[in-house]
Amino acid sequence: MKVLILGSGPNVTQAKDWGRAPFDKIVSINNAWRVRPDWDFLIHPSDFPPERQPPALQDHQQIITFRDYVPAQNALGGFVYAGGTMAFTAGYWALYALRPTHLCFLGCDMTYDAPQTHFYGNGAADPLRADVSLRSLEAKSARLQAIAAQQGCATLNLSTSDSRLVFPRGTPKDLNARAVIAPQQVAHALNLEAKAGYMVPSGKYWKEESRFDTAIIDEIDAAWLASISS
Repeated sequence: MKVLILGSGPNVTQAKDWGRAPFDKIVSINNAWRVRPDWDFLIHPSDFPPERQPPALQDHQQIITFRDYVPAQNALGGFVYAGGTMAFTAGYWALYALRPTHLCFLGCDMTYDAPQTHFYGNGAADPLRADVSLRSLEAKSARLQAIAAQQGCATLNLSTSDSRLVFPRGTPKDLNARAVIAPQQVAHALNLEAKAGYMVPSGKYWKEESRFDTAIIDEIDAAWLASISS
């Protein structure tokens, strides 16, 4: 199964002109459901305003909320290690729930130095907030890439823009790129996570932030970056 995940970056509008193939499912994050009408899943946090949500759903469409994605992200490591952004959350939920062969991202570059930060104009640069889970967006994307690779799933960035994602680049017509993962480094990173024990079952990790040592998180992030360096 090939899954397309759409974020709210300015370049996400390119997807309007793409055919449905080769994608089997489309996951839209927050406002990205407006980009094209044939999305299958809309994933958003509990504070996503009702007026920004779709007025009606087609039979094949489903809303994914914290009740769905918190257990999924916990099963694959938790928010502190995996990263508290909806882009990473969408990736982990799709990996857990859909068992894809490909996770393909567009509009999830998480760069905000352009005059227009979102496809609908300008919005809050959420991943740039002071947050213990977001000290290295590159490391968090490396972790998702490595965890996906363990399940036989390729992670690709379909954007041609500058990006904080470390995934290989691809296009809808070429989804063949796969990253090289270092298994021993993956095992080392997972061991560091287990030793730290920074799991928050509720998903509300910010309520327990005082118990997290940023030096330990930085060590874990470095281990994940090393897992894709060879």
